[in-house]
Amino acid sequence: MYKKYYSHFLTANPHIQHYASHSHHFWPDVTRDAGLRYWDDSAKFVDDKWNHIFGERVPAVQKLIAEILKLSHPEQIVFAPNTHELVYRLLSCFDPRKKISILTTDSEFYSFDRQVNRLEEDKIVETEKISTQPFDDFEARFITKITENHYDMIFLSHVFFNSGMAVKNLKKIVESVKETNTMIVIDGYHGFMALPTDLSEIENRIFYIGGSYKYAQGGEGCCFLYSPPNSSERPLYTGWFAGFDSLATDGGNTGYSRDGYRFAGSTMDFSALYRLEAVLNLFKSEGLTVEKMHAHIQKLQKNFREHLLEIDHHFLTEKNILSVDYNHHGHFLTFAMPSIEHTKSLHDELREINIWTDYRGSRLRFGFGIYQNDCIDLRALIKTF
Repeated sequence: MYKKYYSHFLTANPHIQHYASHSHHFWPDVTRDAGLRYWDDSAKFVDDKWNHIFGERVPAVQKLIAEILKLSHPEQIVFAPNTHELVYRLLSCFDPRKKISILTTDSEFYSFDRQVNRLEEDKIVETEKISTQPFDDFEARFITKITENHYDMIFLSHVFFNSGMAVKNLKKIVESVKETNTMIVIDGYHGFMALPTDLSEIENRIFYIGGSYKYAQGGEGCCFLYSPPNSSERPLYTGWFAGFDSLATDGGNTGYSRDGYRFAGSTMDFSALYRLEAVLNLFKSEGLTVEKMHAHIQKLQKNFREHLLEIDHHFLTEKNILSVDYNHHGHFLTFAMPSIEHTKSLHDELREINIWTDYRGSRLRFGFGIYQNDCIDLRALIKTF
């Protein structure tokens, strides 16, 4: 019943069974018109384009995102082309003369993990990485580390990219951090617009990173950072967008905006923001909530696991799925394989029969989108084997 929103992508790929929505989600048709709208606005407003974008388009998207995440301060949301830029901007908030101590996990996405690994080589940061496996006691082990030590930054994902497992109780983790000067960052990229998320009880304490490339379905180029309303950080890595509020000097020589745009960079292509706005408005007007989409995906995942019993595959079995609780899980299932070579081989075999998946190391990922259904897509998938 949701295929109608994706006619362009589906028509362009009639023979593909696309199980990689966690990597590159199909875009709804409304995003095509949104791209033209950005062009038309650029032609219409010319030099006044920025007034239109920052006066109307940005506040509109901030409000839509805030509604989804149950945030009461939409003005605290700032946009950037990618999450890496936002991650590095947060890291630049600390005194460069002192080593930054970071508590994180061994399952963070590369935009963060690669950067801190490189900084650690030059002794700029010191990271402690907690294993997410075994999953059943991860949160308890993570909280224990929080209470035993002091950290400048705590960084963890809501949904881990290399397994699909979701943190069950973000609030409990956040509330375990007693030191008010510790920066808490939640990477919500694989959770935003996938899992129903209510940040209202921790919105005054956390930084939250998300974007449109995955389940927000607006494509690449539009990521965002939510910062607490009492933020007073003055990132070294800063751009001219962060100085729009010329009256805010924060007692220093370089002024920063009083809202989330103190974490802004510089000129970017806002066509991605137009696409994201179009998608979020579509879902809002159609009453297609995150809760409804999540329920649809959960049903697909359950039926997919049942269909696996029909094929008796060596590796695509329930026991190889990295999971402890399907009620706290992202929108992709991850199969643990014996080796990277096995994973690549199976990925390539699936690709040859037009089943698109992807893999990270020795883990094969099957992602689901609302443009799939059980009656047509899953049965066609199983018959392929």
